[in-house]
Order: sequence, then C-alpha cells, then structure tokens
Amino acid sequence: MEFFKKLERKYSRYAIHNLMNYIVAMYVVGMFLQYVNPNFYWQWLCLDAREILHGQIWRIVTFMVLPPFGNLVSNALMIYLYYSLGSTLERVWGAFRFNVYFFLGVLGHVIAALLLYLLFGTRVILTTTYLNLSLFLAFAATFPDLQFYIWFLIPIKAKWLALIDSLFIIQGLLFGNVASRVEIIFSMLNFILFFLMTRNYSKVNPREIRRKQEFKSQVKIKPQGRTHHRCAVCGRTELDGDDLEFRYCSKCEGNYEYCQDHLYTHKHVTKDSQ
Repeated sequence: MEFFKKLERKYSRYAIHNLMNYIVAMYVVGMFLQYVNPNFYWQWLCLDAREILHGQIWRIVTFMVLPPFGNLVSNALMIYLYYSLGSTLERVWGAFRFNVYFFLGVLGHVIAALLLYLLFGTRVILTTTYLNLSLFLAFAATFPDLQFYIWFLIPIKAKWLALIDSLFIIQGLLFGNVASRVEIIFSMLNFILFFLMTRNYSKVNPREIRRKQEFKSQVKIKPQGRTHHRCAVCGRTELDGDDLEFRYCSKCEGNYEYCQDHLYTHKHVTKDSQ
C-alpha cells in the first residue's frame, strides 16, 4: 500500500483524466467497423500474439475497440453502463488509481496472450470480455449495495451480481484446462493485484465518508490542555488512542458519551435505570 502511495505521489500528474471518454470513442469505432467490415477487426486489430511478435504491436491497444455485443441496441446500453461504472470509479478513486487499474487489465490480457502462444503454442484471441468484467467487479467491490435492475424490472444488488460472475470465474479455474486458467488469471490481473495493493477502500467509500462527516458534526472540538471525550462504559479518552472515536447516544437520557466499541453495545440509560 505504501509503495502504491509513493507511485501515486510521483506519477499522478501523468494520469489520463476522463479515461472512459476515450474507451467509449474506441467502442464507437469498433461498432462502425462491425457494420462496414466485420472481418477487419479480426484481421488487423485483435489481440493475436503471433502477429504481435511479428511486429504488429498496435494490436496491444486496438483490441480494445471491440464492443461488448454484436447489435446496436445492446452495444449502446452496455457501453453506457461501462462508461457510468468507469467514470464513477475515477471520481471516487482518482484518475491515477483508475488508470492503473484499467491498464493493469490491458497488460494482463497481453501477457496472457503471449504466454499461451509462447508456452503452449495456442493462439487465443482475447477480447474485452474480462476487461469489462474486471471493471464491474471493481465497481461492485466499491459499491456492494448499489442496486441494478435486470431487464429494468428486477432489483439486485451489485455484490450479488459480482458473486454470480465470480462463480463462473471459479468454475473456469477449477474445471478448465491449463490454457483457460492462464487466460483467466492474467486477464483478471488488475482485479487481483490492485485490490491486494489498495484493498482498504473505506476512506473513499461514499457511505463511509458520509458516516464520518455525520460523526464529526456531532462531536465537539477538544479543548487544549485536558481531555474532552470519555467513554461512559470503559472510561477511555482520546488520549488512549489516536484511532478512538466518540459519540453521544441519542437514546440515553443525559449526556452520555461512548467510544466506538461501546456505542452500539451499551445499555441505554433511562430515568428508571438511574
């Protein structure tokens, strides 16, 4: 985590802002090619390791122009969805972190294609399927309780959709061959590595931010020279730890303050109990 923070401080100025605008533009080009010349992508743009090793290095980037589906309506809906997911993650994480996450996914796809060809002699044409899936998994990990509507009717939380996708990934890892396992592991490299490096997202989670703001609005500024907060249960004060938080209980009759360990577990004080 500290290593990543150092990278962010040093290279954040090089981050591409509004990255999803460029990705959507590439998808639009891919949709145009689907109707003008469907074979052009597979001949010249797809992620073909053999052709990359023969000098066609542009495929490392151009394979991303392939849109998620083959028809106009489905593509429009899914491109808008992925644009919304990616733009939201960039606003929450910051441009640098989102850039790192996305391009780790691209790098993982390239590594998977090259390994499969060099080690197993297998030409696997990787598309943007796992790249888009990793984007959704990142969104679900950051906003687990946000609801999506299947067919615009059935509400389901992001964490359950992510669980379903994860089951298919696990199935491929357990029952697939070596080539498919390499494909899955490296194609999901961004989700695996990035969340190992920056797995604590409570600081940027909107719900956590709102909770802390509400808490700060309820506590008073500590006077200098003496303690201000004291837990009515354990007696700890702010001097007992920098991470301790205190809050008054609205259900207790009187000015009773509790630390975070006893705020929700204490017995409420009423006139009858005093």
